[in-house]
Amino acid sequence: MYPEDLKEQQIVRREKAQELKEKGVDPFGHKYDRTHSSKDLFDQFGAFDHDTLETMHKEVSIAGRIMLKRGQGKAGFMNLQDRDGQIQVYVRSDMIGEAMYEVFRSADLGDIVGIKGVVFRTKTNELTVKANEFTHLTKALRPLPDKFHGLQDKEEARRRRYVDLIVNEESKRVALLRPRIIRSIQKFFDNKGFIEVETPVLHSILGGAAARPFVTHHNTLDMDFYLRIATELPLKRLIVGGLEAVYEIGRLFRNEGMDAKHNPEFTTIEAYLAYSDMEGMMDLVEECLSTVTYETLGTFTVDFNGTVIEMGRPWKRWHMVDAVKELSGVDFWQPLTLDEAKAFAKAHNIHVEKHYSYGHIVEAFFEKYCEDVIIQPTMVYGHPIEISPLAKKNEKDPRFTDRFELFINKSEYANAFSELNDPIDQRERFENQVKEKALGNDEASEMDVDFVESLEYGMPPTGGLGIGIDRFVMLLTNTPNIRDVILFPHLKHR
Repeated sequence: MYPEDLKEQQIVRREKAQELKEKGVDPFGHKYDRTHSSKDLFDQFGAFDHDTLETMHKEVSIAGRIMLKRGQGKAGFMNLQDRDGQIQVYVRSDMIGEAMYEVFRSADLGDIVGIKGVVFRTKTNELTVKANEFTHLTKALRPLPDKFHGLQDKEEARRRRYVDLIVNEESKRVALLRPRIIRSIQKFFDNKGFIEVETPVLHSILGGAAARPFVTHHNTLDMDFYLRIATELPLKRLIVGGLEAVYEIGRLFRNEGMDAKHNPEFTTIEAYLAYSDMEGMMDLVEECLSTVTYETLGTFTVDFNGTVIEMGRPWKRWHMVDAVKELSGVDFWQPLTLDEAKAFAKAHNIHVEKHYSYGHIVEAFFEKYCEDVIIQPTMVYGHPIEISPLAKKNEKDPRFTDRFELFINKSEYANAFSELNDPIDQRERFENQVKEKALGNDEASEMDVDFVESLEYGMPPTGGLGIGIDRFVMLLTNTPNIRDVILFPHLKHR
């Protein structure tokens, strides 16, 4: 008996699986040796005409999923799909034998088969494999979505990515391009002499960024841990230790809202370079992302959702206060008291939270007036000290730090700065973060005594950067939603 909720097609396919067993064919077969993929066939034989291929008589072995099947009587065609694409197969009863031809005839779309045969061209000049052997490999017990409509429901596509990858060429393109982008980033930093390292995912102290964490409990130690919100503090300890140039590509976790640009689990690269600073990081980020764009796309011009982005260097560099002054008319260069800054905020309908200081108000102005007008790659620098607890003060104006964020098409892609290496200043900043936490800022850092101690051993002047890899993949693949560049995004229950 079958489960009660099976649809008619699923019952038919289970019956076919039973019939295969009765014929001595395992419905869920065994290892199969392939000599070629579909791409190999087009690469090696795509340039040859019908007569040349007949003379060559090249035998190949391929395997894949049946995506199209047609024909009747004693001969038929099917399209087999593997990771690289599709190839047509010609099947004849007198070539593969009556018994296996019956297996071919009863095969369903979605079944996985192996074919040994000869490469030739049909009368319509299509590169095809003429089957000499047909091997059933796996029975698909569920039908694929209709090929013309595919998985129209985006949420269902994200939920059942395995089906989405079978029927949606665009999803497969993104899935294959993402690792190429990440490899290109790795190669860039490796070639610059950086060491790739791994740091813990479980942190006992919250720090390295402003974000709400996920909390978990370790039973043996009887301790709460945070899933890391940043890799920054462990990586800077390695700079203290003398590794001088380090990077890590890895998952971060933030217990925050979800939208087209945010997933609670996401991938970044953080890198730290001894004896560098914010301007060194500007050069590094600019060179990295422009190089990777050209390596993976073959051009510096990116079309994102109808907006043309030029990733070639050089990029605009814009002080946050200059941007606010230009677009809102408010000049935060002038010396202002907190009350004066709050008055400007009120006049411009900007909400001020209880923990807000002068710097938070500058940032709020930037978010309201500037973020949404930045389209081309722009490095916005000079963040106020209150919102940059790990960045070095600017020598000329200590209200601001030597920090920048990269904005492209209204979104932040990177964050970098001259790292704070003064342990006395760092302790004070942590203490201010603790006060902010007490005032209700859930994203404020905690006091990390061990990190302060590490700085007391001496960290050289250092530049550090973080780049959001998912957003960069979105840009290069022209994918507007972060959940479509992550193979298994987080979703609500059905």
